[in-house]
Amino acid sequence: MNGTIQNRDAFLNKIAGRLGREKRISGAERPKWSYNPQDSIFKEADADELLEALKTQCTKIHTDLLVTKAANLPDTLKEIAAQYGGGPVVTWKDDRYRQFGLTQLFEEIWPKENVEVYEWDYSAGEINVDYAEKANIGITISEITLAESGTAVLFSSRDHGRSVSFLPAASIILIPKSTLVPRMTQAARIIRERVSRGELAPSCINFITGPSNSADIEMNLVVGVHGPVKAAYIVIDDL
Repeated sequence: MNGTIQNRDAFLNKIAGRLGREKRISGAERPKWSYNPQDSIFKEADADELLEALKTQCTKIHTDLLVTKAANLPDTLKEIAAQYGGGPVVTWKDDRYRQFGLTQLFEEIWPKENVEVYEWDYSAGEINVDYAEKANIGITISEITLAESGTAVLFSSRDHGRSVSFLPAASIILIPKSTLVPRMTQAARIIRERVSRGELAPSCINFITGPSNSADIEMNLVVGVHGPVKAAYIVIDDL
């Protein structure tokens, strides 16, 4: 959707005046820095080393981390979901769940155990938010995972509602091991490259680091302030 820019010239002229130069609306070039410390962190780390860094960070952000093979993912997910109190469960609409071998769990095993599973349906509008609000567990998938900070990057779209990771009492994020990168530097680069290739940008990019928390008051950490009280990352080791 194209919008109308209001008062752009006046705004840019004021900025240029403060900088003591003429207004520029084209020709900007990215600086070539002689030193890039942001690229040195975990520069030589392989996937196993990044996973170890993620494990260490998760102990600091109140996040359970489990590592499993794809073949064992349904059992691992079922077990951690039970520890978090079971359903109702809400998920994205995403074909990767099927690729991960979770169809039987979602469509047969849990329903037989009276665990309600709701799949996001953009055509249902606000009904999706109602289900997410009532759900005990939301299950999502990380697109990029930052080992340094223990952050999962979720891309929102019409099939990937933000409410799935925000409203349920517990959040379980599936993390293919191949998504591990050192830190925010690489995540920003990956997103920029995707956009430059003409790929459709997500409607929202969420950087989620464990359960919701705040340390605004006297720097005392309080967990579960405005979102999930519990969070788990399940790293799928062979994906």
